[in-house]
Amino acid sequence: MNVVHDSAVATAVRAVFLDRDGVINVDSSAYIKSRAEFHLIPGSLEAMARLTKAGLALILVTNQSALARGLIDAPELTAIHRRLTDDLARLGGRLDDIFYCPHHPDDGCDCRKPKPGMVQQACRRHGIDPASACMVGDSAKDLICARAAGCRYAVLVRSANTDAQLEDLARQHLMPDLVADDLAAAADWILAAPAAPGT
Repeated sequence: MNVVHDSAVATAVRAVFLDRDGVINVDSSAYIKSRAEFHLIPGSLEAMARLTKAGLALILVTNQSALARGLIDAPELTAIHRRLTDDLARLGGRLDDIFYCPHHPDDGCDCRKPKPGMVQQACRRHGIDPASACMVGDSAKDLICARAAGCRYAVLVRSANTDAQLEDLARQHLMPDLVADDLAAAADWILAAPAAPGT
């Protein structure tokens, strides 16, 4: 399923919130526990660099319950993200910030997606109007988070569970604005129109 893109939508996007696993890197049901298990999806860094060069803020928002489960420690997670930002910088891209939820799903925190806590915190810290933002994720949790935070657009990147995710979202009347094959396709959609005059 693909949603037809109206080129006018891209004029309003000034910030992009990015899920990590399944969007930037290959996801794993066993969790990403080390740098050795962190494998970039082809084209994802290049897509992020294009968004940066177009003047959009890029902010990573990712659930990382592997911390609470004891599968990875904070220094190793920081090292993964440092490698990601260094590799992105070599292409002229930049992550403006990284937010992660370290909690277990049963902890009842306010930051774990689908709750909008990380996006709301990012908006406060960086002065972002969520009505000018787009969320790109690969799960229903990302889309629900985007809508709850007031993001103007939400893009679902295809995964093995896309059909089930779309059925879940349809039941909640929370369909994405676009279903994209990957982050590169999502970036194409976001950048399809020139900036509006005077912005």
